[in-house]
Amino acid sequence: MSNGLSISGDPAKRSPVPVPEPNLTPKQIVARAVALRPKLRAQQDENDERGTYSPELHEDFIKAGFYRCTQPKMFGGYEFDLPTFYKTMTEIAAGHPGVGWCLGLAASHAFEVASHWPEQGQIELFGKDGHFIAPHRAPPMGTLTPADGGYIMNGTWDYCSGVPYATHFIGGCFIRRDGEPPKHAHAAVPKGSYRILDDWGGDRVLGMRASGSNSVQVENIFVPEHHVGFLSAGLGSDPAGMEKGTPGTRLHGNPMYLGRLAGPFHATLVMPVVGAARAALDEYEEIIRTRKTLSMPQIPRFQHADFQRSFGEALTLTDAAEALMLKGCEMYHDYCDRWAKDGTPITLEDNMRLWGMIQHAGRMACDAVELMFHTAGSSPARKGHKIQRYFNDVAMYRGHSSSQFNAYQSGLARLHFGLPWGMYGL
Repeated sequence: MSNGLSISGDPAKRSPVPVPEPNLTPKQIVARAVALRPKLRAQQDENDERGTYSPELHEDFIKAGFYRCTQPKMFGGYEFDLPTFYKTMTEIAAGHPGVGWCLGLAASHAFEVASHWPEQGQIELFGKDGHFIAPHRAPPMGTLTPADGGYIMNGTWDYCSGVPYATHFIGGCFIRRDGEPPKHAHAAVPKGSYRILDDWGGDRVLGMRASGSNSVQVENIFVPEHHVGFLSAGLGSDPAGMEKGTPGTRLHGNPMYLGRLAGPFHATLVMPVVGAARAALDEYEEIIRTRKTLSMPQIPRFQHADFQRSFGEALTLTDAAEALMLKGCEMYHDYCDRWAKDGTPITLEDNMRLWGMIQHAGRMACDAVELMFHTAGSSPARKGHKIQRYFNDVAMYRGHSSSQFNAYQSGLARLHFGLPWGMYGL
């Protein structure tokens, strides 16, 4: 059966955006992230105080192609798969978790727009040069008032991670029409149409201080209808609506743009925590290699069973977390390929099980960092110690609404038994 993987329209009438490095490979882009680790770690204090990464790092990220990882080739991207994207971002997060969160959230939404926005919207949003950076705050904290040819957008959204260097902002809104229930939609507006509030960075937050999670305000901005996306299908809640694919599968001929977002979304939040665990392992190893035990006989800590046990557990927890996160991404591609082959839909339960699976990866990475913080001695409790930074960073993930395991797992069980999901309006 046909699942809508043909290119729509007439490609001859379209001017594809040139890809900056047509021969760039996944291995090369991951290596570029690894190479930036010393610079990222050297700038940790200043970037935390600033609330985001430096303009110098931003230029490094542009040159490396990080913003274009999952962007379609038609619009100047590399169209790499999700495991490549998350490997790359994890290496950035291992240099500085807050920067990894900021960059990852800013770069991840090209995949979302390429999946669910209409063709004309994609042409205009990705633009003539393909330089596209956008945070997305999904809850409907704004309104879209119908107007001729589109909507008037108003609202204020908190936690817009990745906004400092963004070219666009995507905000969740309610469309309200007389006599109809409100409809949840997502509007993309260009830089200059929104105001970034000065409410992030420094001592204003516990952790992820460099994540650029400022609030954004939009006042009376016109949004063309084709700059608005509807992402309810992105959770897989309507398998019947999957038969013809999405604007992305039809436009780009790539099943990954089926855009079932639950698993990939949560991987974007877990990736910085895995990076924090990798970074904490480096600091912990330095401590136990260079310091001796306090009790007699005094020996290097790495030779003592207690520190060996803690290091070994933290190391394997981190390895398992990264492997589980990447496996979830691979499973997402398997589901998309299966759909392209025989039309098997990705169900809401499929989607939510991926999310829950990746939640466990986040929990293991947090456990690793917290174990190292608690067993490294008193020095990490001092302000400015790197392990303290990583401990505070994972605490921010622990508090995120998407990481609340108890609420999530019971909702998933209800879904499995055919009961109402009862979370996130589903």
